[in-house]
Amino acid sequence: MSNAEASSGITVTGIDDRYAALCQGFNQRWTARPDYVKVVRSTAEVVGALDEALNSGRTRVTVRSGGHCYENFVADHEVQVIIDMGQMDRVHYDPAMKAYCVEAGATNWHSYTRLYRESGLTLPAGSCYSVGAGGHICGGGYGLLSRQHGLTVDYLYAVEVVVVRREPRGDYQAKPVVARRDDDGELRDLWWAHTGGGGGNFGVITRYWFKDLPRPPINVWLSAVAWDWDGLTYDAFARLVGNFGRFCAENSAPGGEYAGLFSILKLAHRKAGKIALITQVDATNPAAGRDRLDAFLSQIEDGLDLPRSEYDLDLGEHPQILGAHEDPRLMPWIQATQTLNPSGDNRRGKYKSAYMRKPFPDDQIEVMWNFLSGTRDESDPGSDYDNTRYANAEALIQVDTYGCRINAVGSHETAVPQRDSIMKLQYQTYWTDPDEDHVHERWLRELYRRVYLSSGGVPVPAAADGAVDPAAVTDGCYINYPDRDLGSPEWNTSGVPWYRLYYGDNYERLLRVKRAWDPHDVFRHDQSIR
Repeated sequence: MSNAEASSGITVTGIDDRYAALCQGFNQRWTARPDYVKVVRSTAEVVGALDEALNSGRTRVTVRSGGHCYENFVADHEVQVIIDMGQMDRVHYDPAMKAYCVEAGATNWHSYTRLYRESGLTLPAGSCYSVGAGGHICGGGYGLLSRQHGLTVDYLYAVEVVVVRREPRGDYQAKPVVARRDDDGELRDLWWAHTGGGGGNFGVITRYWFKDLPRPPINVWLSAVAWDWDGLTYDAFARLVGNFGRFCAENSAPGGEYAGLFSILKLAHRKAGKIALITQVDATNPAAGRDRLDAFLSQIEDGLDLPRSEYDLDLGEHPQILGAHEDPRLMPWIQATQTLNPSGDNRRGKYKSAYMRKPFPDDQIEVMWNFLSGTRDESDPGSDYDNTRYANAEALIQVDTYGCRINAVGSHETAVPQRDSIMKLQYQTYWTDPDEDHVHERWLRELYRRVYLSSGGVPVPAAADGAVDPAAVTDGCYINYPDRDLGSPEWNTSGVPWYRLYYGDNYERLLRVKRAWDPHDVFRHDQSIR
C-alpha cells in the first residue's frame, strides 16, 4: 500500500470484487457507479480522501455510514466518489471530552451493546440495528425510548465534522472541526445544525459525543398483537385507528404516566392478511408496567370486537414476534431491543412521512381504508391497487407514538422543529422487481396525496412561517425519511416548499450555517441545504 493510499483510506474501484456491493445501499432502487469508493478508518483518512478527490477534479462526493438512505442522496449516477464510514465504528468513553464518543460508522445495535455493557447507559435512538450513526443522529434520531427520554440529539454535546475550504489558487483543503454545545458563534451554529439538519449538508461527520445519557429500563413488557383482515370492516378499522389517535392525544404531554410506553401500529395492506400493534412498556416496576400495558390495549381495542391473532409475519422492517399476542413477554431491555432489532430485507422501497399534532380526521381514515383494503373509489386513483399480483410486494402505513419527553424541548433549541406532535407516520412500499417500480411508487404517491388532499397533497407544518396554528393537524415531514416528491409540483401543490416541511422556520439558520461552513456547496444532493 502506498503512502497516498494509507493517508486517504482504502480505494475500491470497478475491478474489485467489493465494488458492486459498496455502490448500493439498503434500498436497491439506487445504485451508483463512482470512479471509486473510499473505505476510511480515521478522521485523517477522511481528510486525505476529500483532498484527493476534490483536487483531482472529482467534485461530486457523497458519504455513507450505514447505507440506509431512502433516496438517491448517496448512490446517484452523478456521484464520482463515495466515502464509506463503516470502519469508523468505535463507541467509548472519552475522558478528555468527559463524554461518550460514537463514531459515524457505528450502527445502532453496536452502539447499544457497547454503551450498555460498559456503562448501563444508552442512546434513545432507532430500532433498526444496521442504521449508521452518521446519518441517523444528525437527522434527529428517535426510537422506542424517545417518549421517555427524548430525541437522540437532545443529548448531543459535540460533533466532529471534516469541512472543506478552497484556497485562493483554487485548491480544496479539508480539515476537521469540533463543534460543541457550549461554543459561541459559528461553531455553536455548526453544532446546532447537526441536531436535526440532516446528513450530506455541511461536511463529513466523523464522531459524535454525548453527555448525561439516560439509563434504559431494567426490564420491559413486550406485546405484539395482530388482527386478521378477514372480517375487518371499515367501521372496525376506523375505530382502531381512531382509538390509537385518541390515546396519543391524551397521553403525549411531557411527564405523562405513559411516557414509558412506545407503540407501533402497522396498518398493512390486505395482502399481508393482518394488521398489527407492537408495544414496549417500561417494566422496571413489572406490576405497574403491566397495568399500563393492559390499560393501553384495552383503550385501543375498545369497541373493536375483533379476536386477536398472533403476529407471525414480517411487516415492513419489523420481523415476526411469536408468543406475545395473548401473554406479553417480560424481558431485559437489551433482549427486547434485540428482538425488535430489524432492518428488513434488502429490496426496493419508497417511503414518505408525516407528523401528526392531532388524531386522524375522518377523511384521512377513509382514504387509508380505501387504499389498504383495495376498495374501489373513483375519487382515489390507485385505491384498487392489487399487490397480490406481485410476488414480493408489501405495503403499509406505520404509525408510531410520539411526544412526551420529545415535546419538552422548544422547536428552536435543536434543528428539529416538530416538538408538539403526538404521532409520526411512515408510509412504506416494498418490492424486488425493477419492472414494477412505477406500479408501487404510483400507489404510494396517490395514497399520500389523497390523505393530505385538503393541504395540497402534503402534511403542511403548523403554518408556512413556522407560527403555531392551534387548528393544524399535521406538522411536516421527517428529514431521515427523505422524499424527493416533496419538491415536485406534481405531488406538492400546497405552496409550502420541501424545506419548510422538514425544517419549518429553522431553515433560515441552517442556510446561514451552510454559507459559513460549506460556501462552495461541496456537500450536496437533491434536498440538501442550498
